Amino acid sequence: MKKITLTLLASIFALASFAQKYAYVDTDYILKNIPEYIAAQKTIDDLSEKYQKELEAKKAMINKKYQLYQAEELLLPSEMKKKKQDEIFALEDDLVKFQQEKFGVEGEIFQKRKELVEPIQNKVYAAIKELASVGNYDFIFDKAGSSNILYADPKNDKSKRILKNLGY
Repeated sequence: MKKITLTLLASIFALASFAQKYAYVDTDYILKNIPEYIAAQKTIDDLSEKYQKELEAKKAMINKKYQLYQAEELLLPSEMKKKKQDEIFALEDDLVKFQQEKFGVEGEIFQKRKELVEPIQNKVYAAIKELASVGNYDFIFDKAGSSNILYADPKNDKSKRILKNLGY
């Protein structure tokens, strides 16, 4: 009996020594409580809204030209038809270029987000890394966005600690 008890206790201590320490943060919550992030996001949203309005105005102008062309099409000589069609196609090409320049993967909005938001995110991730190091955490999960965390005990949420370490 003593042998079984000692073996059981040794097994429990061995398992405890392999236990991993974990925590989670909510980066959405953290970022929404950083004034610089809120200001950066507003700047990006305002820029996006401005470009979206320009895009809509260009689309409306192209649609108007196309409707005008359709109304005149039967009366126009073939070379005039071709000229108007080319003009509309050129405007559509310009629209696509504008959309890519402003909203594309390497567009102005992407670059502005990289310029304004990335440094803030880097600070947050550095604070998370420091928390992991200081707290000896093996894993720190992010509860934000489309996480796969189905349940998280609030006592393991370190989001407020990250904000505090960042000075907010």
